[in-house]
Amino acid sequence: MLLPVLISGFTLGAAGSLHCVGMCGPLSLALPIHHLSKIRKFISLLLYQFGRIVTYSTIGLIFGLAGRRIYISGYQQSFSIVMGLFVLSIALLYFIRKRTIHFSFLNRVYNAVQHLVATLLKSANNSIGFFLLGMANGLLPCGMVYIAIAATMSFSSITESVSFMAMFGAGTLPAMMLVGYAGQMINPVWRRYFRSLVPVFISIMGVILILRGMNLGIPFISPELPMSPGLAVECHPN
Repeated sequence: MLLPVLISGFTLGAAGSLHCVGMCGPLSLALPIHHLSKIRKFISLLLYQFGRIVTYSTIGLIFGLAGRRIYISGYQQSFSIVMGLFVLSIALLYFIRKRTIHFSFLNRVYNAVQHLVATLLKSANNSIGFFLLGMANGLLPCGMVYIAIAATMSFSSITESVSFMAMFGAGTLPAMMLVGYAGQMINPVWRRYFRSLVPVFISIMGVILILRGMNLGIPFISPELPMSPGLAVECHPN
C-alpha cells in the first residue's frame, strides 16, 4: 500500500525539519525576496521549496531503481535489515556527537553545489531562478537525506521510492517556509528542543526498516513483502 509510504516519508521530513532549518535556513534567509510584495514573496518561497522537492523526488527515482534491482535479486528483506542497522548507527552517532553524520568524501560535491547555489543566488530574480535555486539546494549533502535514501532502497517499487522522497521534502516545507518568512523570530529554545528529538525519529525509522525486513505480516509496520519476481517457482507433477 502506498499510504504508509506517504505517511512515513512526510513524518520523517517533518521530524527532521528543524535540522533542515539549521542546515539550509541561512540560505532561505539569504534569498532576495525582502523587496517583493507579499504575494510574490510567498510564490517565490513556494517555488524554491518545490525545487527542493523535485530534486528529492529525482533522487528517489535514482535510488528507487537501485532498490528495484535489489528486490528483483531477492535480497530486499536482508537489505532492509542492513539499512535499518545503518540508520540506527547514524542515530547512535547523533546521540554521541549531537549532530548528524557527515561523509568527508562528499566534500567535493558540497563545494560544487555551494558554488552553484552562489551563482544562482545572483540571478534569482524571477520564478525560474527561485525554482532552480531550490533544486540546487536539494543536492546539498545532508544527514537526513541519507536516512531518507536508505529507506527508499528498501521499497519494492520505484513509485514508492519517488513518493517517499517527495513526501519527505513536503514534510520539511512548513518549517522551511516559516524560516523564509520569519527565521530570526523562531525561539532558539524551541530549535534546540526539536533538534534533540531528531535522533529519536531516526531511531524509529531504523527500527521500522528492520521490522519491514523481518516480514512479520504486521500491517503498515512490517507488511508481508511480495515474492520477488527473481525467484524461480518449481512445479512438481502429481
